[in-house]
Amino acid sequence: MEFVSRSDALGGHLQVPMETLYQVVVETEIGPLTLVASAHGLCGLEFDRRDRHALLRSRFGRWFPDYQLSEGFHPALDATRTWLKHYFAGQFVSPKDLPLDLRGTDFERQVWTRLLEIPPGSTVTYGELAAQLGCINGARAVGLAVGRNPVGIVVPCHRVVGSNGSLTGYGGGLERKRWLLGHEGALTKGLFQFSVAR
Repeated sequence: MEFVSRSDALGGHLQVPMETLYQVVVETEIGPLTLVASAHGLCGLEFDRRDRHALLRSRFGRWFPDYQLSEGFHPALDATRTWLKHYFAGQFVSPKDLPLDLRGTDFERQVWTRLLEIPPGSTVTYGELAAQLGCINGARAVGLAVGRNPVGIVVPCHRVVGSNGSLTGYGGGLERKRWLLGHEGALTKGLFQFSVAR
């Protein structure tokens, strides 16, 4: 185990263990996805885009201050790979059995937990999500928390749409959001008239 030196409140130095994060890139129907796991579970699932990788590194810098990335096997990565295989085959299994390590603020984690309750083929608006959380006029705050979701697809932030049912921002791009919702059957149910927000 590697250790790093960190200053304590009294100006001394502590030796703290460096956390190892394991990563793998998985090819999918919507392009490569980077999966990252800590010792506690899946902590990152990101699209293969430069801006998204920068966001991932920034997120890890905040929530895993002393970490090193390692290519290699981890049970959470293997479980997620299997889950994604089922998902893309149209077998929508709940992610409740996947080990997740979702680090964020208390409010962000509340939003992400609520996202996990949205079933495939369904959508919810940012305002509806805010109301479910008891945040009157909190659609913007919910939108920010949704945008900071570290584990896309598994924590289905793509199921959140604008107040008029329009497709709004998505880290993987609106075409991927449209594909995911179509794959789940949300676009064919006529739940909303989807239009791309510009």
